[in-house]
Amino acid sequence: MTEPIARRAGRILLLDAQERLLLFHGFDPARPTHGYWFTPGGGLDDGETMLEAAARELYEETGLKLDPEQLGPAVWSEVTEFPFDGLRYRQEQEFFVVRVKSWEVDTSGFEELERDSVDAHRWWSLDELIATDQRYYPENLPSLLRGVLEA
Repeated sequence: MTEPIARRAGRILLLDAQERLLLFHGFDPARPTHGYWFTPGGGLDDGETMLEAAARELYEETGLKLDPEQLGPAVWSEVTEFPFDGLRYRQEQEFFVVRVKSWEVDTSGFEELERDSVDAHRWWSLDELIATDQRYYPENLPSLLRGVLEA
């Protein structure tokens, strides 16, 4: 087995005034039946910090433009390994919280791979996330969200 591709990513927990979390639904192109929900965010470009990548990805994926400093400190970090599009990744990622009254998501900034592998988005309450039998990442998302809401 080959070594996983190392990657770093900044991710966003985007919350609205009703304390609902924005998640995207997508699938692995190499495994089209493997659907899952995930937070906005993505990999760092050369020379970017986690904050800069998270802010850039938030804009590209939702249309919400913020300065990286507006994100504040990371509320959680992890290292995860996963397959995607026939490759295996080992990703270090940090999660940042952004709160908005409401937001009309604009996905026109998606890259081609995102347009091809992301098919929906919706706002989730903590109770909906706990009750769903649908797959989401990270796997501890309900406890992470609960911690953010209680802070």
